[in-house]
Amino acid sequence: MKIYSSLKSKKTRDKDCKIVRRKGRVYVINKKNPKLKARQG
Repeated sequence: MKIYSSLKSKKTRDKDCKIVRRKGRVYVINKKNPKLKARQG
């Protein structure tokens, strides 16, 4: 999982990417391609 300062651009990489907030952190998750996981904060 990569750590990024901005996730807006990471969400646009793939149409299946979703942005989720958990425990004060922001995650990009992708069920179809788990390689695109990312975290902010």
